[in-house]
Amino acid sequence: MRFVRFKKGKDQPRYGWVLDNDSELKVGLVEGSPFAEFRRLEATQPFESVELLAPIVPTKIICVGRNYAAHALERQVDVPEIPLLFLKPPSSVIAPGKPIVLPPQSQQVEHEAELVVVISRRGRWIAPEQALNFVLGYTIGNDVTARDLQKRDGQWTRAKGFDTFCPLGPWIETEFDPADSLITCNVNDELRQMASTRDMVFSVRQLVAFTSSVMTLEEGDILMTGTPSGVSPLTAGDRVVITIEGIGSLENPVVGETAN
Repeated sequence: MRFVRFKKGKDQPRYGWVLDNDSELKVGLVEGSPFAEFRRLEATQPFESVELLAPIVPTKIICVGRNYAAHALERQVDVPEIPLLFLKPPSSVIAPGKPIVLPPQSQQVEHEAELVVVISRRGRWIAPEQALNFVLGYTIGNDVTARDLQKRDGQWTRAKGFDTFCPLGPWIETEFDPADSLITCNVNDELRQMASTRDMVFSVRQLVAFTSSVMTLEEGDILMTGTPSGVSPLTAGDRVVITIEGIGSLENPVVGETAN
């Protein structure tokens, strides 16, 4: 099932579900919460008639660095022996179609296409064989990074934490299999990144288990699973499209910001 968050006009944000009927997408309301009991109402609204929001308002954004060996190689760093975790602030989240804003503090902002895991319920010390029982579904993310600031600061909070640096969407896919799906990132129709999720150093099961040994995972947390090789700079006027086979595509334009 595909869960979305959307609104129409001045209405409050709502959860919905997406019906794909012969390539025509329609949206139906969800009564209740995807994280608890819910009821699907009939899908009657054309997909184009609603404003799509980020599919989740995450309580924590947990990210994994260097989880593709080829990406570590292009960064000229070692592949971690255990998952390398860091956090992004929830204020960095934007919806599909919303602009990634290039901050004036950075001269080298780069895209990072990623599979994103949505946590369904509270868990601590989760065993790998039980990990998928704590997953609601999957979405697409872009771990936008100010690479020059990352190098300069020596830690990653500022480089990863600017507003708009975490596009998410278009929906949460609950029937996705993360074992072997193609991830691509195109910038202005130019292919920049391409890999399979099978190339991850640590699997989704391992990442959920490891992360839960460090911190309690909560309903609505998201886990960004790392990016393939091919990250490259963005400039104002670019359009970034990240596609994951079995989920869909996340598209965002890029704009500049003037310093105050």
